Amino acid sequence: MAMFKAFSDGVEVNGETVLSVVNGSPLKEFTLDILAKNGIKEPKAGRWYSQQTWLNVFKIISDQIGPTLLYSIGYSIPENAEFPEHIDTIEKALASIDIAYHMNHRNGDIGYYKFEMNGKNCGKMICENPYPCDFDRGIITGMAQKFKPQGSLFVVVEHAPEGPCRMNGDNTCIYNISW
Repeated sequence: MAMFKAFSDGVEVNGETVLSVVNGSPLKEFTLDILAKNGIKEPKAGRWYSQQTWLNVFKIISDQIGPTLLYSIGYSIPENAEFPEHIDTIEKALASIDIAYHMNHRNGDIGYYKFEMNGKNCGKMICENPYPCDFDRGIITGMAQKFKPQGSLFVVVEHAPEGPCRMNGDNTCIYNISW
């Protein structure tokens, strides 16, 4: 199963990303406790941590709390993580998820996020990474909501029913996005 399993040994995630998840969690003490029990005690900006250890924390959150917390943490990432500057459209915002992902991970195959337009006010995001589906859906929704065009009433992000899914052992999930 690709979910919760780093694609390469030695991949690391930066402390800023760890802190953005802690700050975005409505269960901050629970999240800090799980991090500490997995060797990430008092996470700090400027430090790097094993992605596999980090993914183990996501697995525990998934098992003990479930998809709602994973989604909530992902949704808060656009407010708490570092993203490239000069984002002023929903299309640029969604494309920037991959740039931010690569800014915050290093050392090996980390996977990717690829945004493609499908027509007016709709597109798809291809996520090939080891993170849980609900976390990615939260990131995509949070980013799209943050940069939703004026006049758009809603943003909808749905797992593509015809696509692959990491919950089924695939390396990829695809999300349909409309606004």
